[in-house]
Amino acid sequence: MKPTTIDSLPALVSFAHVVAAGSLSAAARELDLPLSVVSKRLAQLETNLGVRLIQRTTRRQTLTEEGELFHAQVVRILDEVTQAEALVTARRQEVSGLLKMTAPRQFGRRRLTPLVAEFQRAHPKLAVQLELTDSIVDLIDGGYDLAIRFGSLDDSSLIATPLAPNFRVLCASPAYLAEFGVPRGPSDLAAHRCILNGDQPRAEWRFEGDEAISVRVTGASITNDGEAAHQFALEGAGIAFKSIWDVGDDLLEGRLRRVLPELSLSAAPLHAIYAHSKHLAPRVRVFVDFLRERLTNAWRWDRV
Repeated sequence: MKPTTIDSLPALVSFAHVVAAGSLSAAARELDLPLSVVSKRLAQLETNLGVRLIQRTTRRQTLTEEGELFHAQVVRILDEVTQAEALVTARRQEVSGLLKMTAPRQFGRRRLTPLVAEFQRAHPKLAVQLELTDSIVDLIDGGYDLAIRFGSLDDSSLIATPLAPNFRVLCASPAYLAEFGVPRGPSDLAAHRCILNGDQPRAEWRFEGDEAISVRVTGASITNDGEAAHQFALEGAGIAFKSIWDVGDDLLEGRLRRVLPELSLSAAPLHAIYAHSKHLAPRVRVFVDFLRERLTNAWRWDRV
């Protein structure tokens, strides 16, 4: 593509003001610029174009034929620039466009989807693409506006905004505990039927405290889906290691019981993750604020 000979929007603005004001000095006053700057911009514009745009005398100025043709196009271009600026300014305040996000499967289905629907009802110009996966995806490569994740942030180049507290629990159904017994200590877990997330038959369950404890457990039920692991626990298939956001209501209502509640498990708080915090689109900034408020209000498991 052949490069344009005009590389300065200020030169076009100055030219339009000179024509409208009737003289260089009047244009300079309107633009609040030195006369020399306006004169230099006009001269450079004519040099780049290779034609005279304005015939100037000490008493008056008139557009040349080329100047009239060029002026008509400059007015149209500057009007389009003004409209483009107005559009972007409006979008800076308006929640609209496509919000593309990723979240864990079970949390996304149970907690996030209803909140997204509520948010869209309040902002009908917003479209949402929600991708649920328990894997950590690359926000930049995937073109995501944000990710909802549990736990600490490994990539220091990303920005993490806390959304809500969280802790993980060991839990099982009353039926399972009645049949297989209640573990009395962490070492007992090795002999129990455990429900594992992932694709490996064994896992390390780690517990915090004055002295960190790690227990090697074997999976009686193994799944890559958090909701399936939850259902396995409800059906009495074994002991699960779950976020309180997934099983808190079941604990409150007795469908599940905590196992070894005295153990301290990692907190893994809930975060909104995005690539940068500067100039966030309104759809991201407003949604994160909305989500933080709703999740904070929904928290009720301090005494579970």
